[in-house]
Amino acid sequence: MSDFTDLVARAVSPAMSREERDAVYQVVKQAMRRLQERENLRDDDPRALLQEHLVEETIRDVEALVTRYLARQTILEAERAAEAARADQAAAGQ
Repeated sequence: MSDFTDLVARAVSPAMSREERDAVYQVVKQAMRRLQERENLRDDDPRALLQEHLVEETIRDVEALVTRYLARQTILEAERAAEAARADQAAAGQ
């Protein structure tokens, strides 16, 4: 399943808006449904239910990765701003 997660993660980017990422996820879900139809899986088939669960879990995992990345970027920006402020204060104090 990690290969699938990697594939979905490569299709989205932290630079995308939430709406853009949701559009990618919808395409993934549609592709899964088409494959299930091709395999003649009913909606209540345990295999179809498992596939749907795994896709939803993958989307949650990818969103968690994006959230962590964006949080880390925010922290780095705050650290840079604090360092710049300390440098400005040091320069003003001289």
